[in-house]
Order: sequence, then structure tokens, then C-alpha cells
Amino acid sequence: MKHAIILHNPVNDSSKEDELDVLNQAEFVETALAELGYFCERMEFNLNTNDLVNRINKNKVSVVFNLVETINESGRLSFVAPAMLELCKVRFTGSGAEAIFLTTEKIVCKTILRANNLITPSWAKYITDLNPEKFYIIKPISEDGSVGIDDAIIAKGDQINKIPEGYFAEEYIHGREFNISVIGGSDGCLVLPPAEMCFSEKYFETKPRILGYKAKWDESSMEYQNTTRSFRFEDDDACLVSELREIAKKCWIVFGLSGYARVDIRVGADNLPRIIEINSNPCIAPDSGFVASCFEAGLTNSEIIKRIINDAKQY
Repeated sequence: MKHAIILHNPVNDSSKEDELDVLNQAEFVETALAELGYFCERMEFNLNTNDLVNRINKNKVSVVFNLVETINESGRLSFVAPAMLELCKVRFTGSGAEAIFLTTEKIVCKTILRANNLITPSWAKYITDLNPEKFYIIKPISEDGSVGIDDAIIAKGDQINKIPEGYFAEEYIHGREFNISVIGGSDGCLVLPPAEMCFSEKYFETKPRILGYKAKWDESSMEYQNTTRSFRFEDDDACLVSELREIAKKCWIVFGLSGYARVDIRVGADNLPRIIEINSNPCIAPDSGFVASCFEAGLTNSEIIKRIINDAKQY
């Protein structure tokens, strides 16, 4: 029987919702792997290389499913887990260390996007670079899952007097938001049906329509309860949807992504798509946007995991 390790970041009683969600992801992956004939074991990731090497060698592991999102409760070093797996020369799922680093460091990511003629909102690391007439959202440089993001940190350039250490200012695009997921496989990458994040009429008209931390993780919040995902589009959106799919595929190629990914795009009144995030190894919990897109494409749980494993590489 093939042996798989599901590697994830440690969680404890004080872990926040976004960190605890990795257990839901592990259960989803574990169930699908069992259906595919794998014997599975879970392992919490730590910085002791010997622990990982010994477990891999002892059990003759055929693949590691990498779910590590944070190290010491920070996403900044998430590339360390795949880097160690690369050194172990074991097959593992998802993107490699370089791709994860390039997409996690948001300013680096945006610089690469612009160099490849992929449009992204303007940004500033220092207040001297802000346009006083534009509105900005203050975002963490190295976090995913909307950690550190809420609507209180949107302001006009001339009203911002400080950008905290570890954050940057990104131009706020008022408009529609789309998630486009991509999955790898032995037959190449498959761009999944795009989803639009919709805000109900009950959503406060005075609130910026963003997917902040509450909208993603606090089920009791107004933001969570009035934000829905839709795969239905009007006929006059056909050209836009096609463009979104092409953008996601180009991001996959430019950043050397593998396994699975999600590209988040905002479209303003000018109907111009602007890339706001590239998520390598996005959340793969049963209720995640990525899995919802897979289901919309007709993939089953085991088919999702099989495609990801088939795209696993050995460095």
C-alpha cells in the first residue's frame, strides 16, 4: 500500500479560525487519499529537519501532501516547508519553495506581475509614494486568508500618515471581485469555473465591499452572512469571464505554480481586471472556494486529490 504523509502547521487551543481550518483540510485530504488506496498519517511541521527526514525514510513515504500555511503563526516563512521537502528529495504536492515565496511576498509578487504585463493595483510601501487622490487598503506583506485585513484600514492617500511595519498600501478598487482557481494534473493545468464574490443588498452601503477576515472566518458577522459565491454570469460577462481565465492561466505559468492555486481579481468601473492576490496552495477545506470551483467543474473529492498528486514533483 502506498504511504502518504499529510504535513500541516501545528494548532492548539489558542489558534485562530484561519489556523484551525487546516484540520478540516487534513480530514478532507485524508478521506480522499484513503479512497485512492493510500495509508495516511498526519504530521505537524517543525523546523527540526531530522524529524521530517527520519519519518519519510522510515515509512518509505511515496508522497507528502503539504498543507503547511504558517510557521510560528506567521505566513511569512511558509516557503520553508517545501524548501525542506525539496532537500529531502521526496515527492510533495503543491507549489515549490520559490513559487510560494514569490506569491507570499506581496510586493515581490506585484513587481513580477507588472514586469509580465499583468495588471495589478498600484501600491506603496512608504507614505511619500501615496497618491493623495486615491483610496488605499492597508494589507500585510506576507499573509494570506485575509489575515490582518478589515474595512477600517481603507483610507484616502492624503489621510494616511503611517504604514505599519510589515504592511503596504494597495490601491482600493471599488467594484466586483472574482476568484479563479487552477488545478494541475498529468494532462496539464485546468482552469476551473470562475466565481464571483457577491455582497447582498443587506450589506452596508457605506462599507467597502471587501473580503476581510470577518467575511471569511467569523460566521456570526454581518460580513460573513451577507457574502456569497456565485458561478452564474450574464451573457454580457462572457468576454470578461474568458479574460479572467486567461489571466489565471498566465499567472500559473509565470510563477511556476503546481498542484493547485487561486487567483483573486478585482474589476472596477472601467471593466479592467486587476490581480490582487495569487494564492499558491490555497485552502482545500470542503467549504473552500477552491473545492467549490472543483465541484462546479464536476470533479469529485478523490479526483481533486488525484490530480494534485499527479502534479506532485520530486526536486
